[in-house]
Amino acid sequence: MNLINKKVTHKRFGTGSIVEHNDSIIEIHFASESKKFVYPDVFGEHLKIHDQSVAHSLEEIIQKREMARQEEEWKKEEEKKLQRKKHELRLEHEKLMKNHKLHPESQMVFWCDTEEQNSSLTEWKVFSGEIKSGNNKGKPNKPIRLHQNSAVLLTSIDSGMPEKERRILGVYMVNEEFIGKLCEDGNIPAHSKYKLQLTEQESDQLLFWQYYVNEKSPEKMTWNTGKYRYFDNMWMAQILRDIASFKSDQEQELAQQFFEHFCRMNQIIPQELQKPNGALMRNLA
Repeated sequence: MNLINKKVTHKRFGTGSIVEHNDSIIEIHFASESKKFVYPDVFGEHLKIHDQSVAHSLEEIIQKREMARQEEEWKKEEEKKLQRKKHELRLEHEKLMKNHKLHPESQMVFWCDTEEQNSSLTEWKVFSGEIKSGNNKGKPNKPIRLHQNSAVLLTSIDSGMPEKERRILGVYMVNEEFIGKLCEDGNIPAHSKYKLQLTEQESDQLLFWQYYVNEKSPEKMTWNTGKYRYFDNMWMAQILRDIASFKSDQEQELAQQFFEHFCRMNQIIPQELQKPNGALMRNLA
């Protein structure tokens, strides 16, 4: 907008004409002197322009700038609120970390259906499923036992095969920042480093029921409902030890590091680990 030579009236300096302006400064020549002002802020309360059509255009510019300023202030306030919320969550996270006590069964075994067999090993996360009844029906299950010491075992069973043939597909430690009690979406992501996929041949060697047993019915190998179960920390250590024993090259090194890291996180002495004694082993005895 060209404002050069437009007549204006200032509350204090009287009538004058605009001699120069840009996006931030306007210069006005009055009877005895020239003055510079902030543009367009000076218009409105302190300065009036005589040309009504220009005055209307200036009013629109000022309104738009005011709206932009208010929006910027709103964004800053929302950012402050977000930072406060993050700070509160971080304090809660640190408190949970500090006060966390190891649960003897803080590992998860997950039942992968056909679609999940691929997605869980490419995306390296699983979904804990939804609550089936009650006031929270439809909301994601919170995997409350899972913590930084927890690992997730991925398993599947081929169609038509008995439950005792359930195979282990892979395993991962939960993400370094993961705390089950704070998990709102039901997604359980993997650790940045400790995650292992088994080949088909390796899976055939590693059957889940070699390690797992329902102590209430030790002779039974059944999994009728639910996407996951919690199970013993020692059993997961046995599984990781055995995976490390048949992996080779770089994968063997990672598997060994995974096993050692898991034992440290779960206060397990590797040398004291027993041989697997799951339901499958007991039925063979």
